[in-house]
Amino acid sequence: MRTRVSINAKAGCCVLAILIFVLALPASSLAFSGIFEDPLGSQPDRLHTGATLPDGSLIAFPASVDLSQPLELGAAIDVALCNNPQIRSAWAAIKIQAGVLGEARAAYLPTMKVSISRLGNWTSTSTAIGAADSYRQGNQAYGTLSLRLLDFGERRANNYAAAQLLVAALAAHDATVQKTMNSVILAYFDAMTAQSHYISSKKMADIAESILAATKRREQLGAAPLSDVLQATTALAKARLNESRAQGEFSKSLSLLVQSMGLAAGTNLRLPQKLELYRVDDLKALNNWLSEAEEQHPSIRQARAKLAADKAKITVARSEGLPSLDATAYVSMNGYPNQGLSFNNQSVRVAGVTLNLPIFDGFARTYKIWGAKAQVEQSEAQLQDTSNQILTEVVKAHADALTSLGTLKASERLMAAATDGLRSSMRRYDRNAADILEVLNSQSSLADAEQERIRAVAEWRSARLRLLANSGVLGMADLVQERP
Repeated sequence: MRTRVSINAKAGCCVLAILIFVLALPASSLAFSGIFEDPLGSQPDRLHTGATLPDGSLIAFPASVDLSQPLELGAAIDVALCNNPQIRSAWAAIKIQAGVLGEARAAYLPTMKVSISRLGNWTSTSTAIGAADSYRQGNQAYGTLSLRLLDFGERRANNYAAAQLLVAALAAHDATVQKTMNSVILAYFDAMTAQSHYISSKKMADIAESILAATKRREQLGAAPLSDVLQATTALAKARLNESRAQGEFSKSLSLLVQSMGLAAGTNLRLPQKLELYRVDDLKALNNWLSEAEEQHPSIRQARAKLAADKAKITVARSEGLPSLDATAYVSMNGYPNQGLSFNNQSVRVAGVTLNLPIFDGFARTYKIWGAKAQVEQSEAQLQDTSNQILTEVVKAHADALTSLGTLKASERLMAAATDGLRSSMRRYDRNAADILEVLNSQSSLADAEQERIRAVAEWRSARLRLLANSGVLGMADLVQERP
C-alpha cells in the first residue's frame, strides 16, 4: 500500500537537485548578481578602492617607472610599496580578517543542508515455509534548517571582536606602509646627501686644480716660489682623495636604495642633480604632535583595536558556557540519511526548538575565561609600551627638528661667507697681495662650509621626516621639495 504525500517524491527530488546544482556553480558564473562575492558586506572599502596614504593620495600599483631617467622620490616610493613583501602580507591579512568577520556575521543567519541519494534495497526474509527476497530502488532526500534564537551575547561579542581585529589589520597595513615609506625615503635622501658630498668634493678638487694652474703660471713668471706649487699640488692630491672616497660612499648609498626599493641587485639608478633638496615647514607645538600621534599613528590604533577585541573575547568565553536556544526543522523523503529506503513512499516534516543547557565541562570554561582576562592584561601592556615608544620618538624627532632648523640658516651664512672669502683670496693672490697659504686656507674653509651646509640640510630633512613618520601622517604631499 502506498502512503499519500503532499508532494510527489520524484518532483521534490528534481527540485532539490536543481537547487544543489545552482549552489554548486562557481561564483564567477553568478557574477551578474554579485551576491556571492561579499553577501554580508564584511570586506572593507580599501579592498575595492585600493590603499591610500594619510593625505588621501592613492598608492600606485603596479608602479611604472623609467629607470633610465633620473629617479624622483615619488617614483622610488611607488616602486618600494609595490615590491615590499611585508605590505603584500599585510594586505592578505586584511582579506583573511574580512573573512573571519564574514563568518561571525554568518552566525546570525540560518543554515540549510540538503542531501539526495539514489539507493537500492535488497531484503531477504527467512520463514518456516522458506526464504523470500525483495528488491526496491528509489530516491531519498533529506533537508535540514537550523537557526540560533538566543545565545546570551556570544554571537554579538564574536562579531565585535572580529570587527576590531579587522580594524587592527587595516592599521597594521597602514603601519607597514608608513615604515616602508620611511625606510625608502631615508635611503633616497641618504643617496642624495652622498651625491651632494660627491659633487661638493669634485667641486673642491676642481677649485684645487685651478689654484694649482694659477700657481704654476705665477711660478713660471717668477712671481711665486716652487714651494707654492708643491703646496698647491699637495692640496689637489688631498682633494682628489676626498673625491674618491665620496664617490665610493655614493655608490654604496645607491646600492642600499636599490635594495630598499625591492629591485634586483646591480640595478643602475640615476638621481636628480640637485645639491639641496629639502622643504622648510613651520613646526607645531610638541603637544600637538603628541596628540596627533596618539590619535593617528597606525601602530597605536592597531594595539588599541586588538585590546578591544581581546576584551570582547572575555564575553565570548563566558557566553559559551551559558544556555542557548536553537530552532530546527527538517524534511525527509523515503527515509533518513545513512539508512535504507523506506518500504513505502513517505514524507516526514519536523519542526521544533532545542534548549541547550551546559552542565559541567570539567572547569575548562573557568580556565578559558581566566586566559582571556590575562590576554587583555597583556594587550593593555603592549598598548602602553607601543604608545611610549612612539611618543618618545616623536619627542626626539621634534627636538632634533628644532635644533636642525636653527642650524640651517647659520649654514647658509657660513657658505656665503666662505665663498666670498675664497674669491677675495684668489683676487689678492693674483695681485701679489696674498700668499698661497691664505688661498689654501680659504679653499679649506669653503670645503668645510660646503660639508656643514650638506650636513645641516640632511639633519633637518631627516628630523622632519622622522617627525611625520612617527606621528603616522606621512604622505606624498609632505614630500614636495621647496627651497626656504
